[in-house]
Amino acid sequence: MPAHTAAVLVVDDEPDLRTLYELTLLREGYEVVCAGDLAQARESLAQQRFDLLITDMRLPDGLGLQLLRDLQGAQRSERSIVITAHGSAENAVDALKSGAFDYLTKPVDLQQLRAAVRAALQSQRPSPAASSGAAGVPRRAAAQPADAVPALQRIVGRSAGMEQIRQRIEKVASSMAPVLIQGESGTGKELVARAVHDCSHRAAGPFVAVNCGAIPESLIEAEFFGARKGAYTGASQDREGYFQAARGGTLFLDEIGDLPLAMQAKLLRVIQERRVRPLGGVQEEPVDVRLVSATHRDLAAMVNSGRFRQDLFYRLNVIGLRTPPLRERREDLPELAQQLLQRLCHEAGLPLPDLSPGAMAWLHSREWPGNVRELENMLQRALALSQGGRLEAEDFGEDADAAAPGAGASGVAQTAVQAVTGAIPSDLQSFLDEQERQVLLQALRETAFNRTAAAARLGLNLRQIRYRIQRLGIVVPSSGDEDA
Repeated sequence: MPAHTAAVLVVDDEPDLRTLYELTLLREGYEVVCAGDLAQARESLAQQRFDLLITDMRLPDGLGLQLLRDLQGAQRSERSIVITAHGSAENAVDALKSGAFDYLTKPVDLQQLRAAVRAALQSQRPSPAASSGAAGVPRRAAAQPADAVPALQRIVGRSAGMEQIRQRIEKVASSMAPVLIQGESGTGKELVARAVHDCSHRAAGPFVAVNCGAIPESLIEAEFFGARKGAYTGASQDREGYFQAARGGTLFLDEIGDLPLAMQAKLLRVIQERRVRPLGGVQEEPVDVRLVSATHRDLAAMVNSGRFRQDLFYRLNVIGLRTPPLRERREDLPELAQQLLQRLCHEAGLPLPDLSPGAMAWLHSREWPGNVRELENMLQRALALSQGGRLEAEDFGEDADAAAPGAGASGVAQTAVQAVTGAIPSDLQSFLDEQERQVLLQALRETAFNRTAAAARLGLNLRQIRYRIQRLGIVVPSSGDEDA
């Protein structure tokens, strides 16, 4: 059976440009149909289904975006590329928000045109109505990347916020539109960025992650755009920048809000021109990357205060995703804790413990200012402190001891409170520490400084009493080192 020839509809009112695009695409082996305005384009779309629509933004009888809206309204599967005027950032963003796979700016670079067409066709997926064309033309669709399902499964949680993120990733991954992920530190922004990459047609390409706040300002241009030999002291050979390293893939700019203003202007130009000039270089090089950015900062507020360029924010925030904090999705805690425990135990070669109801209740009681990263750290500490195959509330540290119902720590605290018979102390913490010290000393003396026995008297375990002895500076005679 002969391979399907992709059909492309080109819409432009300038005959010379229309012919140039047509000849370029014919040489690539595509079937090309041309139209000079909206009316002709609609007539062609009514007669035939295409794989790709390429349209100029401004046409004699309206905007090319109207064709994109027609396709969306009819649930047509054609990908679209919009050609905008040079430097028209607003039009480019409008095109992407209207569903365009990509955009090109005039004068159109034919190499970029060919690359954009290839990428759009590779990203195409089937729709229920697209199994055959309006005129019986069979349709070809690219398979979903193999990494797409595992990537979405790594985003754990069944809360409404997490379900929405997975749905949005599936919807936006197949375009070239920039994505801005906003959320507090520790909420999994890089995990979401990797899922966008793995679900896209660029999944086989590189994923390059950059922490914008960790690069010295003096080196940032060379790090981003590369450098030629001798461009600066120590540049003994040509080197690639992040944009070159990510070609054909995704460039993830983490903490984009930390980017200096001078670099923001350079980044904006690269986004607009899709070319970079290495430091010390003469020629510009085309770049083929999909940009995904992330920040925990309020970029809109930074724009208002002049710390972030409004035009760059506009270009980066074409598709916005928000990673919710852990306190807003407490129903995900059991599944999330289990997934993190499995990974931590696998990495450490440990058996997977159970989480007791008391431990889970303690996890639910916390505010989690550090979000998922804090949860991971707490689980790692609990694994290190646990003495059995089950994690209890007290395994999470002193705070958990105090919060656990009926825990020995609460008993000690209650004893200290009961000892308050006089005036209210001016330093409550010092007062309580002294009361706890006296209770511990009394228990230790009555058990001949046998820590195991003293802990049992107080309702503590051995690890807890050792911690308190150390924290309160209690000196235990050497004879008391034997706990048996």
